Amino acid sequence: MQLAGSINPGSGFVGNRYVIELAAKAPLWPADGTSPWGGLSGAAMFCGRLLTGVVAAAQTGSGHGTLTAVPAYALHHDEEFRAALAEHGVGSMALEAVEFQDLAESDAATPPSGLGAPAALLQARRQVVDFHGREDLLARLVGWSTQEGFGAWLLHGPAGQGKTRLAYRLAALLTTRGWAVLWPRPDATAAELRTLREAGKPLLVVMDYAETRPAQLTALTAAAAEHSGATPFKVLLLARTAGDWWDGARAASRAAEELLEGSPVVALPRLQPDAEGRPDAYRQARGSFAAAMPGVRGGHERDWTALAASLPVPDLTRPGLDNALTLHMTALVDLLDAAEPPPLPECAATVEDRLLLHERRYWEQYAAACGLLPALTSATLQDALAAAALAGAADGDQADAVLRTVIGLADQPRDRRDAVLSWIAALYPPAASGPWGVLQPDRLVERLVGRRLADDPLLAHRLVPYTDSVQAVRLLTLYSRAAAYPAFGGRLDTALSELCVRHHVVLAPHVLDTVPRVEHPAPLITALRQLIEDEALPLSELQQLHDRLPYRSERLAPWAADLTRQLVDRYRELSEEAPERSPSLAALLTNLSNRLANLGRRQEALDAAREAVRIHRPDPSVRWMQLSRAVSSSTVDLTADQAARLSGYAGSLVCLSNRLVALGQWDEALDAAEEAGLAYRSLVGIQPDMYRREYATSLNNLGNRLAGRPERLEDAVDTLREAVRIRRDLAAASPDSDLPDLAMSLGNLALRLVERGHREEAVHAAREALTLTRSLAEVNPDAHLPLLASHLEVLSRPLGELGHHEEALSLVEESVDIQRTLVSARPEAHLRSLGHSLNSLAQRLADSDRRKAALAAMEEAVCIFRSVASRYPDAHLPDLAMGLNNLGPRLNALGRRSEALAAVEESLQIRRTLPHAHLTAEAQYHLALQLHEDGRRKEAVSAVKEAVRLRPRTTLYRDFQDLIEHRGLAAMLRLGSRLTATVFLWRYRWRIVRKGAAAG
Repeated sequence: MQLAGSINPGSGFVGNRYVIELAAKAPLWPADGTSPWGGLSGAAMFCGRLLTGVVAAAQTGSGHGTLTAVPAYALHHDEEFRAALAEHGVGSMALEAVEFQDLAESDAATPPSGLGAPAALLQARRQVVDFHGREDLLARLVGWSTQEGFGAWLLHGPAGQGKTRLAYRLAALLTTRGWAVLWPRPDATAAELRTLREAGKPLLVVMDYAETRPAQLTALTAAAAEHSGATPFKVLLLARTAGDWWDGARAASRAAEELLEGSPVVALPRLQPDAEGRPDAYRQARGSFAAAMPGVRGGHERDWTALAASLPVPDLTRPGLDNALTLHMTALVDLLDAAEPPPLPECAATVEDRLLLHERRYWEQYAAACGLLPALTSATLQDALAAAALAGAADGDQADAVLRTVIGLADQPRDRRDAVLSWIAALYPPAASGPWGVLQPDRLVERLVGRRLADDPLLAHRLVPYTDSVQAVRLLTLYSRAAAYPAFGGRLDTALSELCVRHHVVLAPHVLDTVPRVEHPAPLITALRQLIEDEALPLSELQQLHDRLPYRSERLAPWAADLTRQLVDRYRELSEEAPERSPSLAALLTNLSNRLANLGRRQEALDAAREAVRIHRPDPSVRWMQLSRAVSSSTVDLTADQAARLSGYAGSLVCLSNRLVALGQWDEALDAAEEAGLAYRSLVGIQPDMYRREYATSLNNLGNRLAGRPERLEDAVDTLREAVRIRRDLAAASPDSDLPDLAMSLGNLALRLVERGHREEAVHAAREALTLTRSLAEVNPDAHLPLLASHLEVLSRPLGELGHHEEALSLVEESVDIQRTLVSARPEAHLRSLGHSLNSLAQRLADSDRRKAALAAMEEAVCIFRSVASRYPDAHLPDLAMGLNNLGPRLNALGRRSEALAAVEESLQIRRTLPHAHLTAEAQYHLALQLHEDGRRKEAVSAVKEAVRLRPRTTLYRDFQDLIEHRGLAAMLRLGSRLTATVFLWRYRWRIVRKGAAAG
């Protein structure tokens, strides 16, 4: 008889004993008064599929209605109990939450006859090889888990790096401390995951393949948001990459924005980077596999331990063996080869191929036992395995649809295909509710799929029409990962691109979802490019692709610009016949301008921005500026249509201003920025919630434009402070969308504060900007690395000027490293920024008296500035002049005075061609110093006087005049011209007096 009852979990707190309330009384009571439950001690107590405890005794005084049981968590601490389980083949044991067992991904059952194939021993969950290494990272994870409340941690790395194994180790440590650990089913619904809000014990949720499960992550954050917070609620995410998918997951909901912000994002390093430790790790793995081989079907017939001990250690210095899985696969396949050399070993180009030869032997042996061979060919069965892995299936009918796409099974009766399904399920039992499991580890199935697709590319084409959205993403993901294997020599890249183009109606939207998630997106991006180059593609499909574009993505940036241009061309044709489409065309042109600018295609970006402004302002009689002033002064109200058109016009002006600056057209850029700011200020006055974000953008832009005018630098600082204030409010309400903008404005403000000499305040703003940007870049480096490099360089400036030379140097060195990485990918977009970082690096190195290194950095910066100025002189000749000006002191410090003087003279020559006289005045000052260093004092005095002579042309630059007079005074004193210095001194004092009177 099987007893049923209920347990109050809290009863286990007393004496580590559960109290079982039986559902029914004993049917017969012994006449001698003994318990009717005699002999029941030691019986297993299950709740669902989980062993929850072992019956101990009947509870006295309960009328034989209750029993006591030793809880599983107590047994888990008993070494003898664990040893008994291991002796009977149970293997590793981990505690799970009984209440959440329906959510858990159940382990595939091991058949009584043993594991179907030896590759199963490589599965991380079996933990065949003892865990070693990673002590520091494991300690960090344990420390993170013990913090109060919710926490998420993203651990990413390539296949076989050891992510899942590390997660199992963490789970084992936490379960010994009373934690519940949950590995959710891939098909768990949002409603099911929401029940985790009821967790009453510390809970760790481990989500493997997190990049493919964004909806579940959103549901988890919703559950965490409703959790009491009385106990820790932690989520450990395991993924191949940390890219755009993570950015999208964080933006998926308000709860995700709040809870995932600032989560650690860690790339898992290789386990065996040093070849010296590999022999010991190899021997340990080989011995562990030998001990486990009797648990594989047919593996009990050999003394594997003796065989392992007799084998030599091979050469372990080969590339790739620093990866934990590669080392373990090598150990296992060496053992298998020694036991039974495979046929055709020359076909095995990789360790995966060698292992697949052994797997194939097991497939065929079991297929023959099931009556599938020789009725079906081995190739047909391998195609069935590949199709099952590529598409997956949710149920038997979907599985049959997948198997029907295999040529050798398409004409077979349903019962034969069902037999193949059963064969696959027996080889690789399903872990959840699906009809089959899949060959593991991932690299093995990716290699199998790749080989079958190389032999028959049409296998995937036959699958696509029968896939739903989940299957389509799975197919694209697995195909792209298989194509990345060097052994295929790029052949699968072409085949994958052709697949996506031919089936674009089904696959194109899923390609955009897959590109951010995979390590090898090139064939998918190639397909997208081929798709938009097809002139026959309907406008509606182009628009759908455009609407699904992520906000930021370095991977998709070039293609996104081309897609937007295609749309612009189509809308331009349509707007000629239907003028009402003009606003849509203008919006697309502004979008195109931004995308082209990010690619470094500046003139094209400016052309697009000008066209957008012309569309919004088609008739000179439409005076938006006057209308904006009228709205601001409350003398006129805007209709909804006018407000929308004014907003579009202002947005295009912001875009135009940025494009003009990039090409050195400073005055027009400032005019556009001021007009945009006025327009948005008027719109915010009537609809603040709708236009605050755009207004902040216009202020940020205007502040940068004002900073180009020395006499308006204080206005620039005030404008940027207002932008920061607005964006801080916006980020508090919507951090995921507005934190990047806040970081940008803080960085701009810090830069202007440095220029104003407010160094302490600049450090404060720059540190906050860097903290925000670093967290954003950790989550999504694809989108935020350029801004991180910029903010590192910005913070280094005031720190260096305040004497914190070591920290400043460290920051700017990191900036240069990032900029070099960016330049290697897109030099046109990032080369100038690298030049500015090198310029700062030279200054910081000079501060540390590393003169030769400072000169090398400055010479490289000047070389870069000279290169970009040759292409865009209006925009970048000021950079070249500045670089040459700074090169002079670096050369002079090493005694190369003639070269230093030549550099400063070239700088002055360039600045005389530029529109701003204050720059020429400053260059004259630097020339004077250099002439003085060269012993040419009279010429130096003349140069200082020339700097002062330029002063009337810069009468509006009051603050800069003071600077020139300061420097002129210092130079004159150094040159010994006391009379001229005295005149300067009295002029400067008189100006201070006048300023004080004005302030009073």
